Amino acid sequence: MTATATTLTQQIRVDHPSAGYAAARVARETAQDAGLPAVLADRAAVVAAELAGNIDKHTGGGSVFVQRSLSGRGIDVLAADDGPGMADLDHWLLDGNTTTATLGAGLGAVKRMATEFRITSSPADGTLAAARLLDPTSPPLRGPTGHFRLARDGEQYCGDAVALAEVTGSRTAVVADGLGHGADAAEAADAALRVFTENPDRPLPHQLTNMHRALRATRGAAVALVRIAPRRLEFCGVGNVGGASVGAGPARLLLSTPGIVGFTLPAAPVRHLALADDDVVVLHTDGVGTGWRVPGRAPDLLLLAADLAHRHRNPRDDAAMLALRADGSA
Repeated sequence: MTATATTLTQQIRVDHPSAGYAAARVARETAQDAGLPAVLADRAAVVAAELAGNIDKHTGGGSVFVQRSLSGRGIDVLAADDGPGMADLDHWLLDGNTTTATLGAGLGAVKRMATEFRITSSPADGTLAAARLLDPTSPPLRGPTGHFRLARDGEQYCGDAVALAEVTGSRTAVVADGLGHGADAAEAADAALRVFTENPDRPLPHQLTNMHRALRATRGAAVALVRIAPRRLEFCGVGNVGGASVGAGPARLLLSTPGIVGFTLPAAPVRHLALADDDVVVLHTDGVGTGWRVPGRAPDLLLLAADLAHRHRNPRDDAAMLALRADGSA
């Protein structure tokens, strides 16, 4: 099974009371486009409105991000703000304790309506929240994911793209960054993903070779590939896409070889790493800054995506990231 972020992550900046209605509209439309039944689309709208309303009423600003999920037929709603955080988080998670005059009945209702719901809050870092709504009739992919695919501000095309495939005994992921911006960059990244989805089980260097041939008629792309099997990882990349494997010890950087797939393809070595079960593997384009950190052991991947999208993404560049847990568990 292969999941590809074919559509963009939609960002709704919460800088006005009407942001809650905008978030609800985008969430409903995204859920409908994903093929969710009407009842789930309505729930998605309520979830997005409540998270946006919470930011508007109680913080110094923030954003809601809405996207199709990579974990099955459904959508993710991510929220992040600029503080000051909630002192009594458990109180606001009780159903009926609404923080705002929104469509819903508080964060407790969000938790009840979502397939998955995560939230963390502190005075220093503000609040991160994430809700995932999945169609229960559609089989999910194994293990949690966190991702986003954001075009630079004012652009309708995104030259950064991600995909994830499950094959026998392993998961393989790709992150591609088409050179530049706009439609031509998106064309290059999408061409790389088409090669990947044709046969995601190929050895990683073969993937790069086939992508190189397919991208010769485009402006080219940076590409990174990772394959995760029990307790081991393979990584191979070319260009400005990289990431890290994060666990109990220091983060181990996943660095790509300089080059451009479709223009100058170097001999890119495959790096092999041993993994612990709760290690987190993150890939991202250069639209995400390098100063991010994974908080604590076994962090939630949806909240990690919310944090990177809000605090570490460069709005003047396309940006994409994908996070996976080594053992595929929640």
